[in-house]
Amino acid sequence: MGKIVLRLDRMMVERKISLNELASRVGISNVNLSKIKNNKVTAVRFSTLAAICEVLECKVGDILEFCGDGE
Repeated sequence: MGKIVLRLDRMMVERKISLNELASRVGISNVNLSKIKNNKVTAVRFSTLAAICEVLECKVGDILEFCGDGE
C-alpha cells in the first residue's frame, strides 16, 4: 500500500523560511510543526494545511506527495 509523504522541508528551503517563523505565522507550536515537517504524524488538519500553504504561497500538492509501494 502506498503512503502520503510530506515534503514541507523542501518547500521551506525553497521559500527560505525557518521552522520557528513558519510555526509562528501558521499559529501552531514548533514541536507540532517539526513533527509535520519530519513526517512523524498520521493526520494533519485541513485548516493547518491551508494555513501552511497560505504562508508559503504554495498548493497542497507542493507539500504532499503520494509514494507507491516501490518508491
